[in-house]
Amino acid sequence: MTPPQRILIVDDHAIVREGLKLLLRKAVAPEDIGEAASGERAIELAGCDHWDLVLLDISLPGRSGIDVLPHIKAKRPDLPVLMLSMHPEDQYALRALRGGAAGYMTKECAASDLLSAIERIRAGGRYISPAVADRLAMELHSPNGGGPAHACLSDREFEVFRLIAMGVTLSRIAERLNLSAKTVSTYRARLLRKMRMNTNAELTHYAVRHDLID
Repeated sequence: MTPPQRILIVDDHAIVREGLKLLLRKAVAPEDIGEAASGERAIELAGCDHWDLVLLDISLPGRSGIDVLPHIKAKRPDLPVLMLSMHPEDQYALRALRGGAAGYMTKECAASDLLSAIERIRAGGRYISPAVADRLAMELHSPNGGGPAHACLSDREFEVFRLIAMGVTLSRIAERLNLSAKTVSTYRARLLRKMRMNTNAELTHYAVRHDLID
């Protein structure tokens, strides 16, 4: 296996980026390590042909990692992206994998597990934990049922849902996602209907209960 020589770390916390850099330099000795503290900067940097691997956090200011992922894959379809998150696997892993991520890990994982995942991904594989593999198998047998209410949302609807649940106004969501206020309102109405809810308060309560927001 050829070790990744050029790794891009995307996380808005400087201390997390420093910790990952120390770990990678000690265990992998990459040729270059890049950093991005926002989704917009990640998309900009990932567009070049320089990187061999991206470590992408989900909880970013502005655009989340889930929203950033398809933009990176559109620019660099073959660039492997390993998602890192403080959120449990059962909330984001399947969505990230469907979006083109090569793997998903929580930040509570051991350093050795992270390095093993990087090795597997750089060898051309994917990193899927046994728990996520079980959920994928369940989806194959029952693709239209049995999942949480938010599982039926598209990635854009899911992003609007999270921002509403965090208390962000519709006008501000429109600015963050480069959408019109009317489009955001349409997404809101659609996701409320899909989730069988009526108010923003219900969305917030649901998001907190399912550990979908920080």
